[in-house]
Amino acid sequence: MTTIDFLTERDEFFIGGDWVTPTTNNRIQIISPSTEEIAGTVPEAREADVDTAVAAARRAFDDSTGWSSWTPAQRAATLRRIADCIAADSQTIARSVSYQNGMPISFALAAEAVAPAIFFRYFADLAENTPTEDRRAGLFGNTTVVTRRPVGVVVCIVPWNVPQAITARQIAPALAAGCSVVLKPAPETVLDAYLLAEAATRGGLPPGVLNVVPAGREVGVYLVSHPGIDQVSFTGSSAAGREVGEACGRLLRPVTLELGGKSAAVVLEDADLGNRMESFFAATLANTGQICHANTRILVSRKQYGETLDMITELARSLVVGPQLEPATQIGPLVAARQRERVEHYIQKGRADGARITVGGGRPRGLDKGWYIEPTIFADVDNTSTIAQEEIFGPVLCVIPYDDEDDAVRIANDSDFGLGGSVWSSDTEHAASVARRIESGTVGINGYAADPVAPFGGVKFSGLGRSMGPEGYASHHTLKSIYLDR
Repeated sequence: MTTIDFLTERDEFFIGGDWVTPTTNNRIQIISPSTEEIAGTVPEAREADVDTAVAAARRAFDDSTGWSSWTPAQRAATLRRIADCIAADSQTIARSVSYQNGMPISFALAAEAVAPAIFFRYFADLAENTPTEDRRAGLFGNTTVVTRRPVGVVVCIVPWNVPQAITARQIAPALAAGCSVVLKPAPETVLDAYLLAEAATRGGLPPGVLNVVPAGREVGVYLVSHPGIDQVSFTGSSAAGREVGEACGRLLRPVTLELGGKSAAVVLEDADLGNRMESFFAATLANTGQICHANTRILVSRKQYGETLDMITELARSLVVGPQLEPATQIGPLVAARQRERVEHYIQKGRADGARITVGGGRPRGLDKGWYIEPTIFADVDNTSTIAQEEIFGPVLCVIPYDDEDDAVRIANDSDFGLGGSVWSSDTEHAASVARRIESGTVGINGYAADPVAPFGGVKFSGLGRSMGPEGYASHHTLKSIYLDR
């Protein structure tokens, strides 16, 4: 077992380009999910600290010669330098994230170490190649000029599960558009946010354009409703997202909400799942199932149900469960004791409702410390049951039978959520035709990998708005139409 050999302490906030002393002595403790020991502490922001951060962001945005007035090419050059700094720190970032939230280091090195720099470079390119205005011939003989301006001060609230990738996905388009940002990382993963602030400083981001204030839920509520901000970008649970959405609705404040999911993987009868187990694992159980778009409802034809169920069961049985920093680990600990209790509650509920466990269902032997749960496969699941309808956020899959393709689509769509999903088939075009019928913001074919060039987000209880792609970049602008008299 790998021991954590370092303790990280931070004593200041990153505000206005400086390291600022907190207004209180409150501290956030980060607990290592594999050892249950303190892994680090940082100050916890209160309302006064948020006021300071918002004021710094507002000054940076309102500066007539500052970031918001730079040309897209100038901002793009800075974002590329930041991407280089993030890439140089990628191993440390991956280890920091894994250390804090239990993410298997193999996944952290593939995701958290790579995605942030990709996002910064992509949005740098997009900003450089997107016109800030265009002229349109009017229908009354005149011309209209449509201008695009940065929306202002953006609050980015990110979760703990994939903190660096999601942070970059939120702040990179905002920065590229010319906005300034107040970032509130989740209390469980705050150390990596400091690394990002340091990279941004080395990359030449002007003071106040990025501000980092670690805080809990109450301060997050205060931040969302702060009079000094112009837009909110939130990733988290559907319950929390409703509260954020309600607050922004009252204020008529634009908001992007990326929320929960209960995505379906539709395995068609011609699928060659046996040769796609690596992709199937990535779509369903990566990061110990703690991913919002994880495909946790597996829809299988009754004709092949037993054979496919056995295949999925053997996959789960073969996975290596262990400490997150061990290179061989595929399933790490859950982020916190409360999360393991939540998952165990759902496992008990699934049993009580009559579903059958083919593998897992308990705590792994030999791992007495840490918040571990075995990869668990439920068979004979009714799609109306609790475990098929509610987000569990752990290594638990429900294998659900369907009668025919229409029935599979019906079951996939019989959900309050619509964030991710996948279709598995030997015929890509046919799989894509099925994907078009699924009520979800994103669907993968024979795997699942969100691409930065395409809009990402959900429908129904999975959220509002889109991040990534030109659509995510456009959401950080305000539009103005100027009607010329000629």
